[in-house]
Amino acid sequence: MNREQVFIKTPLGIAKLEGDQEGLTSFVVLDGDEQPTTVIPEVLEDAVYQLREYFEGERKRFSLTLNPRGTDFQKRVWEELQQIPYGKTISYLELSKKVGDVKAIRAVAAANGQNPLWIVVPCHRVIGSDGSLTGYAGGLHRKKWLLEHESPVKQTTLF
Repeated sequence: MNREQVFIKTPLGIAKLEGDQEGLTSFVVLDGDEQPTTVIPEVLEDAVYQLREYFEGERKRFSLTLNPRGTDFQKRVWEELQQIPYGKTISYLELSKKVGDVKAIRAVAAANGQNPLWIVVPCHRVIGSDGSLTGYAGGLHRKKWLLEHESPVKQTTLF
């Protein structure tokens, strides 16, 4: 099956989406200077539309077919991430409990960091037990922006 890709402009930078008839496989924000795609492949139209709504503050939950590539354990973690409500956060410890093994906190954190579907699978909603912003593949400045974007109380700064 041929994977399609598209580059879109977001408030966080140019994002690259990949997917095929089986679903969205990847969404990451890049640090390069790629140009937005002018023609969006049909298999990615809905994802582009829903992401635009998210960034405009009109969408709180995605309804897309997802097909990320990863191990069974990673997929279990990513499925659990999708249960974190918009505007809420949980700790890595809480996430490892939800996955079913409090001792697997490092493996859960590693799976969180390998999430290929940023924002759609909200790994940015996982924070340190002390409330601190901890690692984010897209950089802490993007994690901070996303959490502030989703915050029910708009403040000058959240962290």
